[in-house]
Amino acid sequence: MTTRIDDTALLIARALIAALFVAGAVQKAVDPGAAQGLLAGLGLPQVLVWPALVFNALAALALLIGVAVRPVAFALAGYCAATSFFHLIPSDPWQMSIFVKNWAIAGGCLALAVAGAGRYVVTRQRKL
Repeated sequence: MTTRIDDTALLIARALIAALFVAGAVQKAVDPGAAQGLLAGLGLPQVLVWPALVFNALAALALLIGVAVRPVAFALAGYCAATSFFHLIPSDPWQMSIFVKNWAIAGGCLALAVAGAGRYVVTRQRKL
């Protein structure tokens, strides 16, 4: 059983992680060329930027409202781990910091996947 402080911490964690993925979705929408360049650099179709944008936005929304938090957080952990390899450029310290950051976010997502949403979620009220 979680306490109110635990539930508040989980809400804050969900919001902070969601903010990162909202920013990623906005960045892909405003300047898709940056992400498309990373995709092209690995020989992947540049069009993959659009499903990534949708995934980022929908996953962020799910975390914010507390819907399917465990599977979404688990999927985000995998997404972070997979996309970290776009930044595995040992000669570029900035890219290496992003590589490590992605693994740290994956860890936070895994912790959220274990902990779940907590008490503060948006739910549909049933009429009796």
